[in-house]
Amino acid sequence: MKLLIINPNSDIAMTAVIRQTAEDFAHGAFEVVCMPTPRASGFIDSYQDEAEAAAGMMALVDEHADQFDGVLVACMDDPNLDAIKEVTAKPVVGIAEAAMKIASMIGHRFSIVSTSRASVANHQVLARKYYMEALLASVRYPEGDAADLSEEERFFEAARAAVDEDMAEVIVLGCAGLADMAKRLETRLKVPVLDGVVCGLIILSGMVKSGISISKIGRYRPRQGPAD
Repeated sequence: MKLLIINPNSDIAMTAVIRQTAEDFAHGAFEVVCMPTPRASGFIDSYQDEAEAAAGMMALVDEHADQFDGVLVACMDDPNLDAIKEVTAKPVVGIAEAAMKIASMIGHRFSIVSTSRASVANHQVLARKYYMEALLASVRYPEGDAADLSEEERFFEAARAAVDEDMAEVIVLGCAGLADMAKRLETRLKVPVLDGVVCGLIILSGMVKSGISISKIGRYRPRQGPAD
C-alpha cells in the first residue's frame, strides 16, 4: 500500500512533522509520501488561503494520484476536500472529518484544541457539516499572554480547561503541525488525545485494504481525466 499525504500549505517544516507522524504510524506496514502544496500560503488560516491552495492541491492529485492507493488531506480545515473526492477514483480522507468521527466513537463529547481564536468558527462550521455539532463540547485555543510557558504547555492548559470546564472526554488537536505532542498530552491529561493525521491514516488504510472508495452517483460526480 502506498498513500499520498497532501499538506495543503507550503511550509516545509510542517510537512516534515506530518511525514514523521505518518511514518511512525505506518511503521513499515505501508508507504507514505507527504508533499507540500506548491504556491500555497505557509499556513491555512482563512477561506482565501484555502482557495489559493486549490490549484496546487488539484495539480498534486492530477500528477501523482495514479501512483498511490489513496489520498489524505492533512489540514484540520479539510480544505478543498470535496473537490479532491470528486476528481479521483481513489479513496480520499480529510483529517478533520476523520478525527471528529473517531472522537465520537470513544467518548461522550470531544473538544478541539486549535491554534488561535480565528480558527474557532471554522472548526465549529466543520463540526456542523459533519453532523458532529451535538458532540462538540468546545473549541479551545491557548489564550492570554503566557510568554513564560512553552508552546506545548500552552496547549496543555487549553486542553485541560476543555476537560475540566467543558466536560470533554476526548481532545482533538486542531492542527496537523501539533501531531508530535499528542501522546505526551494524552499521558498528562489522562484522556484520549487524537491527532488528525493518525486518525486519517487509520481510516484511509482501512478503506484501501477493504477496496472502499468514494461513491460517484450523486454528491460527487465521476471525472474523466488524469486523476482517474
